[in-house]
Amino acid sequence: MNEYEIVRDGGAGLIDLSAARGRIRVSGSEATMFLNGLMTNDMKSLAANRWMPSVFPTVQGRLIGVVRVIRGSEPSFLIDTETASHDAVLKTISRFTMAGDFKVTDITGSTAMISVQGPKASEYVVNLIDSTAPRYGVSETDVVALRASHTGEDGFDFIVDTKALDELMKVLTNAGAVTVSAEDVETLRIEAGIGSFGKDMDETNVITEANLDDAVSFTKGCYIGQEIIARIKYRGHVAKKLTGLTLETNETVAAGEAIKTVDGKEIGRVTSTTFSPALNRTIALAYVRYEHLAPGTDVLVGDAGFKAQVTELPFVRGSWYETA
Repeated sequence: MNEYEIVRDGGAGLIDLSAARGRIRVSGSEATMFLNGLMTNDMKSLAANRWMPSVFPTVQGRLIGVVRVIRGSEPSFLIDTETASHDAVLKTISRFTMAGDFKVTDITGSTAMISVQGPKASEYVVNLIDSTAPRYGVSETDVVALRASHTGEDGFDFIVDTKALDELMKVLTNAGAVTVSAEDVETLRIEAGIGSFGKDMDETNVITEANLDDAVSFTKGCYIGQEIIARIKYRGHVAKKLTGLTLETNETVAAGEAIKTVDGKEIGRVTSTTFSPALNRTIALAYVRYEHLAPGTDVLVGDAGFKAQVTELPFVRGSWYETA
């Protein structure tokens, strides 16, 4: 059984996310207030030892960074970013440190992040944490441990001091977790329909284009970019949206390839692509114009004109959906 199959069908894979993601600690009596004004989700509703997705938007409702926010048992937050947006997020937060009791510390260099992903992930981590934690739960241990998926399968992320990394890797490996290659991680991500900053979204995208509605509270108070984000949600729609494409080929297509209607009108661009072992087809994440987003819509991809169909995300619904 190869690494991909171990994650998708068999056991659990071990993924080192230390370099792929950054980590910022925010604390202080005014941390909740400041973050709530900078982010799309409602920090006031985030209970201790829970996490939620959120976005740092610009005043135009465009993306600065997509993050996960973890609230500790004390009034502090751990913000988990993608590396491509880490510096911009850190800069956005840090400019408020002189405005009140609001402390920001970049702990990326002193910490590591490891993830166990697969149908048997909970079995492999049972001796480390409470593996019955709910989907957005955070376990209180010597490390920060949160139930989370990067593959569409059940999983747990661990954030630890770099000095403890080797020991954690040894424990997880001895439990049976198998290290997964970066190539297989990318395939699993795309099959799960998870967009990546710098590949499938960037600072030019409006939040609602990137399938991030679960990272937005439409009932909280005022925050930067709220008016535009709410207007798009309630009064109209975006011109394009991130969606899936299932190609009628196993041939490789490249990011940036044009997407056209069957009569030759350009309607979008590919952002990420891979061969899907689960579907035995090449699949892609892509932005497609609103009027062509209906699942099953026939399109052509690239100069070769590969036939494809618009596909609802995710492509593969794994064991993660059984934890909801």
